[in-house]
Amino acid sequence: MSEKSNVRLIVLGVLIVSLVGTLMARLFYLQLVAGDEYRAQAASNSTREVIAPAVRGLILDQRGRPLVANRTSLVVSVDRAALLREEDDGVAVLARLAETLGVTATSIEQRLMPCGSEGAPPLPVCWDGSPYQPVPVAKDVDTVTALTIMERRTEFPGVSAQVEAVREYPGPFDANLAHVLGYVGPVTQEQLDAQGDSTDPARLRSRDLVGRNGLEAQYDAELRGIPGITTLAVDQAGRVTGTLAESQAVAGNYVVTSIDAHLQDVVEGALDDAVQRSREAGEIADSGAAVVVDVTNGEILAMASYPTYDPQLWVGGITTEDYEKLLETKALSSNFIQGTYPPGSTYKVVTTVAAAREGYDLYDTYDCPGDYKVGSQRFRNFESSGFGPISLTRALEVSCNTVFYRIADEMWLKSGGLYAPNGAPDPLADTADEFLLGKRTGIDLPNEAAGLVSGRDEKLMVWEQRRDGWCSDAKEGFSEVRKENPRLADYYTALAKENCLDGFRWRNGDAINASIGQGDTSITPLQVAMAYSAIANGGTVYQPRVAKAILSSKGEVVTEFTPVVRGTVEAPPGTFEFLRTALAGVTTDGTGKIPFEGFPLDQVSIASKTGSAQVFGAESTTAWYASFAPADNPRYAVVMMVTQAGTGSLTVGPSVRTIYEALFGVVNGVVDPAQSVLIGGVPSTSLPVVKPDGTPVMPESEVAPTISPPISSTTASGAGP
Repeated sequence: MSEKSNVRLIVLGVLIVSLVGTLMARLFYLQLVAGDEYRAQAASNSTREVIAPAVRGLILDQRGRPLVANRTSLVVSVDRAALLREEDDGVAVLARLAETLGVTATSIEQRLMPCGSEGAPPLPVCWDGSPYQPVPVAKDVDTVTALTIMERRTEFPGVSAQVEAVREYPGPFDANLAHVLGYVGPVTQEQLDAQGDSTDPARLRSRDLVGRNGLEAQYDAELRGIPGITTLAVDQAGRVTGTLAESQAVAGNYVVTSIDAHLQDVVEGALDDAVQRSREAGEIADSGAAVVVDVTNGEILAMASYPTYDPQLWVGGITTEDYEKLLETKALSSNFIQGTYPPGSTYKVVTTVAAAREGYDLYDTYDCPGDYKVGSQRFRNFESSGFGPISLTRALEVSCNTVFYRIADEMWLKSGGLYAPNGAPDPLADTADEFLLGKRTGIDLPNEAAGLVSGRDEKLMVWEQRRDGWCSDAKEGFSEVRKENPRLADYYTALAKENCLDGFRWRNGDAINASIGQGDTSITPLQVAMAYSAIANGGTVYQPRVAKAILSSKGEVVTEFTPVVRGTVEAPPGTFEFLRTALAGVTTDGTGKIPFEGFPLDQVSIASKTGSAQVFGAESTTAWYASFAPADNPRYAVVMMVTQAGTGSLTVGPSVRTIYEALFGVVNGVVDPAQSVLIGGVPSTSLPVVKPDGTPVMPESEVAPTISPPISSTTASGAGP
């Protein structure tokens, strides 16, 4: 044998030994290292799960009226994987389906597009669920259409129709509550991935609907329930050979809220009236919010945001047109917790408490000139002219800015003035901090904004964040603005230069603006409501809450929430009593008087403060009316605001009066608790009753809605493939 042949044999032998070694190593790995994993996969290949969805729990008002319920709907879904197996990628199928459903093929295609993919519409039109699950493309399909689709399977491969429970919004008393309730949508892949390898029966699955906003999102885990799971054994051909395990679906729990639907309807209507009233006076009035709080425990009795929308839009998936309209009108924003606004003169109660803490005599006399001069600047009264020497009570009644300017300026000087050292006291900001203004209230609703309170620390923080931008603007000189308005560009440039160099300094002008709720202070209507609640109840800052309890679908109490105290406002003795009396005077003899003329204030005294906050770039002021009642024994705080709407007294005041009339049963100037929208004239102290079949027991003379029964696995798949 030649030397070349020997080399070939050696190489061949090495290859054979290498291949055998590799094979043995792989066999060792498969049998010993990864054996358990592959055995588990093999087991899963021989079983299939049939999911019977759980009925989502109801959301009830304090009297048991369903705010969110369920109904059954025929839903048509499309399996994209099946479409892609068609020669034309399912184009013909979608065209036939669109014609059958009476919609455009484009609208179906948009719903099938994964969110984030090229050309996909935004949420919630695009599909952000699992790529392996059928995508719902039409809801409330009539029976004939559904049967047509299912009987012509060869023409509609990958298309299914099935009965599903869908959310409905009964709207008792026509209460809308869209921003409080929220909506549901398909589970996202991120939510599924976050569960890891959980085997919890209540875990999310690819076809689940989850809460996306409001109470639906906040209490999703309670509302969702646990699906029924039937585990079937199947052979290699996919034929069912037996049932290995079976569990029944457990309906979701019910969320009982402190909201009263009747009062909510009144508040929504009153807010809308305020907007329309302002527009009739020639203002823009583009947004608003209203809040009613029980000052004794922090429970939210009603909460409204303007503009709003029909919550039914989300059921089964919102259309592109509707979603774009919501974005255009900014109707999706929950203004009561997400909108931040300068509070204007409603903030003077905070300045008053700060003054009392700094030793100012609340019963002394204070000068109220028409303006207050600081250096070359003059700070003028806005809602009033000069009144001369007046009491602090009268300063609050007529909303004299200059009284509060002087107090703020003096406190600023006492704290170190322009060159105060780090850590120097800031009486007004410190007091606002105790009211928890500029902080999230902790309400049980998602996406709450914190807002901002003007102060030394805040100004330093803002300067550190914006210094580079200010310095850049000062150097560039606002060239685009300069083309149209050189003087304005010069002003902006000088301002940017000043901010760049020492924008961190807390000046007396800053303190003066802060004293009347202007400057950088921007807080939510709910924060204002909780601050006035604290004044009403003597300094206790409660955590606001919408949910009162969690009940099982059979009416058993799962969780009953108790009031949570988040803080206490420290003030000299008599401070809150002074404010309650002074604010009652605002309604009888001050800026809040006009809207309450003819109201029986001798029986139900209203403590109030108006506000007209100026906003840079806005064409008009933000109108506020903050209040609580009865002033001598407070129970309710009512706060309403409308942006670009004029004065708080004339724009918002009449609507706040409407709310108090509904709360106390005032009809034609007479107080009759029997006429209150609250049954018995007060908020409910007990939980509503739910029958064992899941039906809430409605208040007398009110009819309970039909509640859909749990969907069985047979029903769920009866019209499906």
